[in-house]
Amino acid sequence: MPDKVLVYSRFPKAQLIRFGERYELLNAAGRRLDEAIPATELADVRAMITAGGTALGADAMEMLPKLGAIVCYGTGYDGVDLAAAAKRGIAVGHSPGANAASVADTALTLMLASVRRLHVADNYVRSGEWAGAKPSPMMRPQAGMRGRKVGVYGMGEIGRKIASRVAAFETEVGYFSRTRYDLPYQYLPSLEALADWCSVLMIAVRAGADTEHAVNADILRRLGSDGFVVNISRGSVIDEAALVAALTEGVIAGAGLDVFAREPHAPDALTVLPNVVLSPHLGGHTLESHVAMQDCVLANLDAFFSGKPLPYQVRAPRQPPVPASEPAPAAR
Repeated sequence: MPDKVLVYSRFPKAQLIRFGERYELLNAAGRRLDEAIPATELADVRAMITAGGTALGADAMEMLPKLGAIVCYGTGYDGVDLAAAAKRGIAVGHSPGANAASVADTALTLMLASVRRLHVADNYVRSGEWAGAKPSPMMRPQAGMRGRKVGVYGMGEIGRKIASRVAAFETEVGYFSRTRYDLPYQYLPSLEALADWCSVLMIAVRAGADTEHAVNADILRRLGSDGFVVNISRGSVIDEAALVAALTEGVIAGAGLDVFAREPHAPDALTVLPNVVLSPHLGGHTLESHVAMQDCVLANLDAFFSGKPLPYQVRAPRQPPVPASEPAPAAR
């Protein structure tokens, strides 16, 4: 008999095919566990698959007395109560870097579409205004990418791929991250300093309590009226109300967003703005990314059921010491 694996979040059936070939799946499909699956079946579950952004707290874990492994499909694990899992001795795994290239590509796409106003240009053609030679103030020449300063907030796998890609556009690249790395990019000592320095802010930081609303009204003001913000991280990192105000009042020039505070709902205040480019959290949604993420999920599950440590286990991040020559980053 194959081992049972609980599918906690709602996934398209195509993404579960490989898991179903190896394990017996109990699919809760995003519903409450006690409403979706009989308690007698939940009692035998030892491992589960979840989307990293789906809220998974102690209450759900308590319905699974034998649970030993939570495996996140994707890089993120911000929805998992790591403290509750640790208290129960439950290992948490994810898929680090599996979709990094695809997410970085999406970040660059949103950046270019925002800076070059492709959303406005597309509508200008479709509406017939271009054919009718109707003048549009939104179609005036704008600054391009050459010579721009691009700041990357977060220098993990995705941040590094964003930096290497954006450097090819003849830009200056700087970054702020919890850790300073030996990289050919300028390091800024705080998010505030990064926003003061750059005119395009790329958000690639991991979501968590320490980054919630880190990009607030002050950071957006520092970015400036010719500045753009691109978010492919999590919607929680930006204060969405502050972003709407900044875009509406001309505090910043534009934004490219793949993630939102309450998905799948993008607020009307954002969707009506012409200086925003939106996409439905599709950063890592490519065929090769899904294969790579599934490989990581299967590797974690196979190791767990073999009595081995998870090869892609989430580790509690450690704060590195701050060099004496640099001021400590502001608490967030």
